[in-house]
Amino acid sequence: MAMTAMTDKTAQLTRLLEERILILDGAMGTMIQARKLGEADYRGPPGCGLHDHTHDLKGDNDLLVLTRPDVIRAIHDDFLGAGADIIETNTFNATHIAQADYGLESRVLEINQSAARLARERADAWTAKTPEKPRFVAGALGPTNRTATISPDVNDPGFRNVSYDELVAAYTEAIDGLVEGGVDLLLVETVFDTLNAKAALFAIEQYFEVHAMRLPIIVSGTITDASGRTLSGQTPEAFWNSVRHVRPLAVGLNCALGAALMRPYIEEIARVADTFVSCYPNAGLPNPMSDTGYDETPATTARLLGDFAGNGFVNIVGGCCGTTPAHIRAIAAAVKGLPPRKIPIEEPAEAAFAG
Repeated sequence: MAMTAMTDKTAQLTRLLEERILILDGAMGTMIQARKLGEADYRGPPGCGLHDHTHDLKGDNDLLVLTRPDVIRAIHDDFLGAGADIIETNTFNATHIAQADYGLESRVLEINQSAARLARERADAWTAKTPEKPRFVAGALGPTNRTATISPDVNDPGFRNVSYDELVAAYTEAIDGLVEGGVDLLLVETVFDTLNAKAALFAIEQYFEVHAMRLPIIVSGTITDASGRTLSGQTPEAFWNSVRHVRPLAVGLNCALGAALMRPYIEEIARVADTFVSCYPNAGLPNPMSDTGYDETPATTARLLGDFAGNGFVNIVGGCCGTTPAHIRAIAAAVKGLPPRKIPIEEPAEAAFAG
């Protein structure tokens, strides 16, 4: 896809977000795990060129866009059918840093392009069915399996196993594939290390400048525990102030915590952010005895997110780990008709100091 053919849908998304709460899809990984795929599924048919690959590939979910596109297509359809306005590409680990675990660094561009095209195909098909409800594709950029801020060696606090420049290069390659494949926006998600996110955002801004284009950006952080901070130590407000320079369409939180524990942190984001707010929590806390690996039923997750919406915290809601199409359907029903959060208008400095 030529760069000149890309359409910036910021204005369209902004209008919709001012009108109603938009629905993001649920957990791709949860849905893939439910299918109990084997090594042969991940290697795919002979044309994929992976039959003699030296590494085990089972578990490399991003690879399925090449080897089992039918599975990914069906999952997109399930979430779109449940009411999702925005679906994510199956690219959470599609950087050469993360794909090095499987020896597939050379396939990263192809994975991102194919993932974006699959999601684009399904989003467009559903938009054609109901033009009054346009669907959008978010190019997912995960945090990688490295951290630029924290040493992985407790005996060597100064050691880092990835550099900022390496992260920028990895994200640039992924962005190239996602944009070529036709995404509508870029989603930097599950941010546990803000320096990793800054590398992704720098790569995005640099890409936009080089290609004389722009797409909307959503940035979603992760509060890792009851400390109320990201893994790299930031509060929600500090996280927002670290990423606001890219003028994201939305900022918010996802993963790690269920909605019940996430409430005070999404409320803090909603209070300070002068942009739209997104929220897609896990289905509660992990539970290995559950079919999805998580505790919450669709009704429980929907009730909690309905509370967020009723209190004016959110503009985009969906689900992370453990959430299924049933969760998304229930969430969509719970927030239907509720007004979206209004972006706060900052008081001018001179007014703030007057009197």
